[in-house]
Amino acid sequence: MAAKLRKGDKVVVLAGKDKGKTGEISSVNPSAGKAVVEGVNIAVRHVKPSQTDQGGRQPKAMPIELSNLSIVDANGKATRVGFRMDGDKKVRFAKTTGDVI
Repeated sequence: MAAKLRKGDKVVVLAGKDKGKTGEISSVNPSAGKAVVEGVNIAVRHVKPSQTDQGGRQPKAMPIELSNLSIVDANGKATRVGFRMDGDKKVRFAKTTGDVI
């Protein structure tokens, strides 16, 4: 099945403690059905010092369920994603505006 959300997509959170926040997807784990979004679902992690890093308490973006995310269209609103054939290529498009993503 084709991925509706991919790395680099601008998304909005639909449910949870960060509802309404937007960010860019930095990584996706399709087998777990989760994605890491920059600036969303932040947790504090205790990191040991290393030669390159001072360590301490550092904020880290944790994975969030794909079902709680929706892509942002050109108008800045949440939209569903559809697929269609554009010539001989399969492309994603926003259901609200019809624009190719």
